[in-house]
Amino acid sequence: MNKTFLMTLLSLSLGFATVGCDVEKTRDGEMPDVDVDGGQLPGYDVDAPEVDVTTEESKIKVPDVDVDMKEKTITTPDVDVDLPADE
Repeated sequence: MNKTFLMTLLSLSLGFATVGCDVEKTRDGEMPDVDVDGGQLPGYDVDAPEVDVTTEESKIKVPDVDVDMKEKTITTPDVDVDLPADE
């Protein structure tokens, strides 16, 4: 109880201290003068992985309206990723 009271008192004191500040602007700011001539963006050689997405047929068991399970062939995705060689 005392710890909660002290934390509340400290928080209120800090709040009053920051609200009680008086701030006055003493001078105006300005942007610097900058001259920009030409330039060039950097070039990059990127070796990205090659991704092949195909489909293949797989046999899975699916429920039938009857209680029996039947095997059915469906098409599923097959993803191959070939990473570039390290140089």
